[in-house]
Amino acid sequence: MCGIIGGISLSANAAATVYDGLLRLEYRGYDSAGISALDGGAITTVKRGGRVSALGKDAAALAGRAAIGHTRWATHGAPSDINAHPHNSGAFSLVHNGIIENYAELKAELVARGYSFASETDSEVIVKLIDDCFSGDFPAAVAAALRRLKGSFAVAVLYAGFDGVIVARYKSSLIVSGCKEGIFAASDVPALPADAENIFVLEDGDIAVITSGGVRFYDFYLNPVARVQRHIVRGEYDSDAGNYPHFMLKEICQDARTVADTAEAFSRSADLAAISSAVGDAEEIIITGCGTAYNAGLMARRYFEQAGKRHVRIEIASELRYYPPADCSRALVIAVSQSGETADTVEAVRLLKARGATIIAVTNCGYSAITRTADIVVPVCAGAEICVAATKSYLGQLVALRLISRARSALAEAEELVAVARKMPEVLACDEMSSLFADECAQSSAVFFLGRGADYDAAVEASLKLKEVSYIFSDAYPAGELKHGTLALVDESTLSVFVICQPLTAEKCINAVHEVLCRGGRVAVITDDDALAAQLVGIPVWKLPAVNSELSPLLAAVALQLTAYKAAVLLERNPDKPRNLAKSVTVE
Repeated sequence: MCGIIGGISLSANAAATVYDGLLRLEYRGYDSAGISALDGGAITTVKRGGRVSALGKDAAALAGRAAIGHTRWATHGAPSDINAHPHNSGAFSLVHNGIIENYAELKAELVARGYSFASETDSEVIVKLIDDCFSGDFPAAVAAALRRLKGSFAVAVLYAGFDGVIVARYKSSLIVSGCKEGIFAASDVPALPADAENIFVLEDGDIAVITSGGVRFYDFYLNPVARVQRHIVRGEYDSDAGNYPHFMLKEICQDARTVADTAEAFSRSADLAAISSAVGDAEEIIITGCGTAYNAGLMARRYFEQAGKRHVRIEIASELRYYPPADCSRALVIAVSQSGETADTVEAVRLLKARGATIIAVTNCGYSAITRTADIVVPVCAGAEICVAATKSYLGQLVALRLISRARSALAEAEELVAVARKMPEVLACDEMSSLFADECAQSSAVFFLGRGADYDAAVEASLKLKEVSYIFSDAYPAGELKHGTLALVDESTLSVFVICQPLTAEKCINAVHEVLCRGGRVAVITDDDALAAQLVGIPVWKLPAVNSELSPLLAAVALQLTAYKAAVLLERNPDKPRNLAKSVTVE
């Protein structure tokens, strides 16, 4: 889940471009960072534990036309100066995103051959293996080393005797782009220089050799391969927080635009006939994802069931990839991933497709691994999402999944979703209520989110969002299960937040509210029912605009995202970069 960038500058210092790119890649990890630069046949490396900014003046002092850089999310070895990348061996320097599963075996072999290791990382093995394989041919040494690795990796390598950079990919994202400044490879578009308009997307098993003369692509046996350039719209990858104090708030304020853009794009450009056929022909629908994407799937299961599809199940991708159905020949798999590179989801999709499943990908990234595997791609039009905690992409996923379930009536459904989007600014304008909810959360030892039906699905995502950015313990339960154990945790230090927007179960949820209150617990309620709100005197009640009850969770999601954001700020947490987390979970 780290971020890497490397390349060659045609007229300026490559390290400066790499440093700027790392600042824009920090959402992929921010435990430590480092840069190596090649100047006059010598490699200089600076690296530090902590944020990219910790490189400071040391990075500014680097010179040379070729450079590589890394911002880390630790897997092997604690965050520290010594475990930071790049790692060096002899005349080589390397940065790595991924996990090397056979590193212990390779390390033992290299130690027996006389190599010593400075760090606790799996990544240091790669650079020493390249050094060991080197006999005068840099690309051959890289290729030979990569063929021995098991796991996932995107790497960028410098060699003191080569005026350029070699990069490679296997199951970790990597793109290459030319621009006025030179040619650079990176984990994701935001890291590239601002004038980059076209990219090459490396496939698994690709090596790219980057020099001032251009870029050449090979497989791991150095057979030439062709890769097609793709145009990108840089506005979609805006990585500037603008006038907002945090990206999270900016992105919550873009929820409405994401809903409208995703709905309009679907109704305008989706292959409705193919989607309708895939849904209609499926004997079983499996929706899979991880984290927030999985939570979007929980809601989507109801969409499909409401539309008449009886055999629908939602699976966590990290479980599905190891416990898949034996026969998927009549199954439709809908894979949900913000980045399209989520390792467990990608592997589950590949496995189920090999077993005969039809794949629909729902993703915010049109050039990702999932899009290249899927039979049908439904885009989430969220634009760049820099905050680690997903907000607007969750709303976009809900919209895309709703429309897939009703592709035959997509135009009418899209209009209704756009109408819901128009009411989202009303929710965001409830500054006093959002601040009150946040304060209640911040003062609690634990927060329980409760609801029934689709309200429970909204509660699950609300709980994840609060714990991610504020570090307050939270959990979500169906409100009807309160008395089956959870009530034992309720006391004056806990807060129970009820989402009550489903008319069928509203009265039952009110009973649960009173059960909490009479045991000394604190309560807050989100509802779109005027009559219900009038009953609840003396407790915080956030009244949402009234919409179709099937779509009310979209408005509740906006309210609960804003609550989580404000709670984090009250507790002086950085909501954009929560501890121990990173944006793109590209390692298992």
